Amino acid sequence: MAGLETTGSNPDVGLLYDINGLTATAPDWVDRVVTIAGEYGLILALVLLTVWTWWRVRRTDCREEAAGAVAAVVWAPLAAGIALLVNIPIRGFVGRPSPAEQHRGIEELVAVRGDFSFVSDHATLAMALAVGLFIAHRRAGLAGIALAVLLGFSRVYLGVHYPTDVIGGLALGTAVALLLSPLASALLTPLTKLIARSAKVGRLVWSPKGTRGEAGSVEEEWEQEQGRERQEDGVRQESGAVGVSRRRDRDLAA
Repeated sequence: MAGLETTGSNPDVGLLYDINGLTATAPDWVDRVVTIAGEYGLILALVLLTVWTWWRVRRTDCREEAAGAVAAVVWAPLAAGIALLVNIPIRGFVGRPSPAEQHRGIEELVAVRGDFSFVSDHATLAMALAVGLFIAHRRAGLAGIALAVLLGFSRVYLGVHYPTDVIGGLALGTAVALLLSPLASALLTPLTKLIARSAKVGRLVWSPKGTRGEAGSVEEEWEQEQGRERQEDGVRQESGAVGVSRRRDRDLAA
């Protein structure tokens, strides 16, 4: 192992024993629930939250606003994937074994597949996804961050990570999602704007508010928006033509 202590005097290890020690008195059903949540459940909840956020942010009257928000939602899973890739060399460099390999009395509720402990992949993925959602939609992002922190706690409870493994994962996910967000926005927003202007797939990015009984179908609203844009373009062109005609008349009069 490189770089991180594993002795009992380390507060990181002490907190590991405190949290993992809860398994000794917890009912079996609690262990099963935490195991399912810590392995798959909370990640699935974040994925569903991402889908809901995409559905929510596209429902706006402003196409430009919808395109920017959807671009941020698209960035969230991309940030999670990039953060996991960044973590690969970090795990290999630190080379920290799992807690059960270093300490007696650790109740490992999930089998570790011979992988290093620092940084936690689960915490990294969850936090990158949550922070990406926060950029797109504040309330969804806050809910996602809460889920990511809960996921990190569950990984310590399951005995597969030290607390600092989780903290490092949360920090790494946050850093990747925030630092690369401006570049991602610059690349993704023009694409989502282009998609939003399409009559066939535009609803993936922009779906104006209103029901069929109130404001008509989404297709009708899209056509109305296109009609307004064409009308505005016509007005601008007509204004330009009138200006040119007036200048010509003044020149002739002179």
